[in-house]
Amino acid sequence: MATIAAFGTFAVGFLARPLGGLFFGRRGDLAGRKSTLLITLTVMGLSTILIGLLPGAATIGVFAPLLLVLLRLVQGFAVGGEWGGSMIIVLESAPPERRGFFSAWPNTGDFSAQILITGVFAWVYTLPQDQLLSWGWRVPFLLSAVILVVTFWMRRTLHESPVFTDAVAPVRPAVKQRGTIRATFVDDRRNLLLIIGLRFAEALPYFLLTVFALSYGSTALGIDKSVLNTAILIASVLAFVAHGVFATISDRVGRRPVYFFGAAVVFVMAFPFFGMLQSGSFLLITLGYVLVLNVGHNAINAIQPAFFAELFPADRRYTGAAAGREIASILAGGLTPFIATALAGPGGTRWPLVAGYVMVGALITMVSVWKAPETFRRDLRATSATPVVEKADA
Repeated sequence: MATIAAFGTFAVGFLARPLGGLFFGRRGDLAGRKSTLLITLTVMGLSTILIGLLPGAATIGVFAPLLLVLLRLVQGFAVGGEWGGSMIIVLESAPPERRGFFSAWPNTGDFSAQILITGVFAWVYTLPQDQLLSWGWRVPFLLSAVILVVTFWMRRTLHESPVFTDAVAPVRPAVKQRGTIRATFVDDRRNLLLIIGLRFAEALPYFLLTVFALSYGSTALGIDKSVLNTAILIASVLAFVAHGVFATISDRVGRRPVYFFGAAVVFVMAFPFFGMLQSGSFLLITLGYVLVLNVGHNAINAIQPAFFAELFPADRRYTGAAAGREIASILAGGLTPFIATALAGPGGTRWPLVAGYVMVGALITMVSVWKAPETFRRDLRATSATPVVEKADA
């Protein structure tokens, strides 16, 4: 029950993400990508720092957990608008024939974070228990202040997306009159549903392997956490190579074949991964992580920014891509560790249910890919007032 409660707190931040996606997505489609990204970064960074400064229950009593939940909600609200904007501004600024490649790199952020977290916590866990509980746990949150300052300075130097400047800004009065949120849910509802389905094979294995498996492996199987953390670290380093390779392939053959391949790998590896984990062998555990994350998940994650954004016209791209992805974050993201722990049961004896859960999610994604249109040759400057144009072969 304690593990389920902890994962429930983890999931709280995801509840606010769809609202953040809608709010900041609308602003990004009306006021610009760059200025919106500066706001999401600031809110996200400050809420993270405040978590590190939060007084404990011994000082403010019941307000400590309440404020923690509130800050997680604020953090999730900002994250909901962060992903869409950061991917879209890169996508819209990239050469047309390399859109997948360039937009893949911001999506390696989770793996950069895994590398940093592994390093920071390797030091934090060396602290005596009393120091860890009193102030050590705050260090990772407070270090985000450095990342906030550096990233804010970098974004200040960015130029606005040329697609927004040239294609969206001139039709802004018509966009306001139609309403971006209403139009997204009415005119783009099919694409929103597709995005939700497309996320399952990406989000389920990521949160299963980086959150649930750490708890399941150490408590139910008795595997030392250092073994699991090292496997995650190796997969995180390899993720940069995998993203570059799969994104480059998608720029040549299209988004759908690569996306389907990744989902199929996740489907096939669902049961074998648990067998590798249960072996207790460092080599097999690492191989399992590499196959699921670097071959399966990364094939999807690398092209997701381009695939999702290309589904929408320029004047609703931020709203549609952000809202669709973050609605799916609740169903296929933050709740994954919670659901997996409940399915596994006491002692993790019902792990086949967890593997089946992943297989169903991967199957949903494969059907969604089959239903989705190919997008890699679409003209990003097309708005809702202009027809979608497929670019001819080079």
